[in-house]
Amino acid sequence: MNDKLPDFAKGDGLLPAIVQHALTGEVLMLGYMDEAALAKTRDSGLVTFFSRSKQRLWTKGETSGDVLKLVELTIDCDADTFLVKALPAGPTCHTGTTSCFGNDVAPALGFLAELDALVASRHADRPEGSYTTKLFDGGIRRIAQKVGEEGVETALAAVAEDDEALLGEAADLVFHLMVVLRARGLGFERVVQKLASRHR
Repeated sequence: MNDKLPDFAKGDGLLPAIVQHALTGEVLMLGYMDEAALAKTRDSGLVTFFSRSKQRLWTKGETSGDVLKLVELTIDCDADTFLVKALPAGPTCHTGTTSCFGNDVAPALGFLAELDALVASRHADRPEGSYTTKLFDGGIRRIAQKVGEEGVETALAAVAEDDEALLGEAADLVFHLMVVLRARGLGFERVVQKLASRHR
């Protein structure tokens, strides 16, 4: 959290807490925190609110198991709203959706973070029958060869095929690029960081 101290007096002891998916940027839910909820969130690493309906502290997922694992907590410029970045361990909403605002509110590019996390889990777990596992088992040279093949196919589609074919080849290229980066111990966010550093 930044250096500002939360001004709980502004909200009669309760401040809104916007929960955002730490990888995708998707807004997951809105809850309220009092000082005790804030302290428990920090101490436990699990996002905890003050439930206005139950009139008590409530750790998200305490009965369902669908907890929110704290990644970062910041406060806004007026010191009266929290932004909580978290990793959900299941659906956030009691209706079963990823977000309390529905399943279609994630930023489109946020899916790249989900896919990169999946590639990372395939690299670590190597599930049998997975195409990604087969790529990792083939070694860096084979993965690099696939990146080259997909790059050529994307270039050819750009000049000789329709938009749908180009999009398909571009998707294959991005996926294999994620795999080769992970094989080298790098996440796709490092590419994003490099791009961002060139435009600041």
